[in-house]
Amino acid sequence: MAAVRTQDAADYVIVGAGSAGSVLADRLSADGRFSVAVVEYGGTDAGPFIQMPAALSYPMNMRCYDWGYRTEPEPNLDGRSLAAPRGKVLGGSSSINGMVYVRGHPRDFDTWERLGATGWAARHVQPYFRRLEHVVGGGDAFRGRDGPMRIRRPEPSHLLDEAFIAAAEQAGYRRSTDYNGGGQEGFGPLEQTINSGLRWSAARAYLRSALRRENVRRYRGLVTRILWRGDTATGIEYLHRGRLRSLAARREVLLCGSAFNSPKLLMQSGVGPAEHLRKLGIPVQGDRRGVGRNLQDHLEIYLQMRSAQPITLRRYMNPFAKGLAAAQWLLTRTGVGASNHFETGGFVRLLPDSDYPDAQYHFLPLAIRYDGSQPEKSHGFQVHVGPTRSEARGSIWLDSADPLAPPRIRFNYLSGKHDREAFRACVRLSRRIFAQPAFEAFAAGEITPGVACSSDEDIDRFVAREVESAYHPCGSCRMGAADDPDAVVDPECRVIGTEGLRVVDSSIFPTITNGNINAPTLMVAEKAADHILGGQTLDPEPWP
Repeated sequence: MAAVRTQDAADYVIVGAGSAGSVLADRLSADGRFSVAVVEYGGTDAGPFIQMPAALSYPMNMRCYDWGYRTEPEPNLDGRSLAAPRGKVLGGSSSINGMVYVRGHPRDFDTWERLGATGWAARHVQPYFRRLEHVVGGGDAFRGRDGPMRIRRPEPSHLLDEAFIAAAEQAGYRRSTDYNGGGQEGFGPLEQTINSGLRWSAARAYLRSALRRENVRRYRGLVTRILWRGDTATGIEYLHRGRLRSLAARREVLLCGSAFNSPKLLMQSGVGPAEHLRKLGIPVQGDRRGVGRNLQDHLEIYLQMRSAQPITLRRYMNPFAKGLAAAQWLLTRTGVGASNHFETGGFVRLLPDSDYPDAQYHFLPLAIRYDGSQPEKSHGFQVHVGPTRSEARGSIWLDSADPLAPPRIRFNYLSGKHDREAFRACVRLSRRIFAQPAFEAFAAGEITPGVACSSDEDIDRFVAREVESAYHPCGSCRMGAADDPDAVVDPECRVIGTEGLRVVDSSIFPTITNGNINAPTLMVAEKAADHILGGQTLDPEPWP
């Protein structure tokens, strides 16, 4: 690589144009006082595979949009290495995710504060959720109606979606009309980040308007390290078309690289466990043992049923039907291409000692895997289900000092005390729901795991063999008190022991939230923007 060439400067240098980076680019540049530079390695989000909601399985399997990371062999998953996608594109993972919008449970954020993230309890984050939201066709004193993130609450559009909700009611659960509102527990419609038939990513909601401003500039390149003067971050070095360049930060460097890339860049820049860095020949800038630790995720299984009637989305899976659906979507932004088809789901308590929901359901009127493969040629439908909380903790570390080398990732899946017990409960509860009268006309036998899988040992083997990540990595640069040796950032997202450097993304979550994590990632960036600008944070509001 060629020698470093100093190129430009900005007040704020944002590393990563993903969900959090897009929010910061917009909020920090809005009043024109400060210049903002956004450095992103990935390219445009303009492709139809990203913008068409029904095509969601494609971008997370395309190397032009995904970093392509995989876990180390997981010891409790029969040594399997799992896919660990993260968005490498404008909008980051909000441009390749499943478009399900879940705030989380208020207990999640009260736990954050209890663990040292002062000022991040439910009452503190509620106004920031409301600020980012535009609930299409709705909104009230609790839910937002004027924010940039468009959120659709669909009416179940398929017979099987309504059957799923009805069956859950027959199994003893309540029907929920707004799990992001007064109560998370129950079954009902899943909110979607879709608007007028288009994926509504953070790039569309925040970044596009920011990039139209004269005080915002986008840079294309791979950030290789943070530049320092003493303990102060002064800018970043990045690789562009084979040349190393530098970009100076007059005020702060803001890392928004994801739960994988933010700890990776910190360690490449000398902030992390000192012993690990010294072994790789990286000069130690700050000994923070928490960098790369506390990694968390959600796991889920598919429980699949044959359909007694040919009414599932399988009828759209042949090339001719796909072509017609794509043409309708391209011309009108309507039809089967305009939904993610995760239109119904639920939150339940599985374990006897749970005082709030500890499992999440997504229902899909099709039997298919994330990679697009199908179990058999007949019609089918499925639930995705898994526990929302686990004691399992993983880590991220470097294999070498080479910034081009991927990080090593291990989640230590299924190492939590109750993980296997929770998955057994998931399988048995799903079977109970599918056995209800509402499914009598539709269910024609179990495909996966199959009725022969019945004992605890059978289910444990099935889970170890088939469980997949829900793609919700977080926690690897966790937020906590400044005197906590395991914390990486303080409650204002500042990297402890440094000046001029913050991390703002899902890596700072102290614990994983109850559900999909894009909504709380957006909230974190909204609140962090106020801390960065040094103004007054929004007044706390009750979370019903």
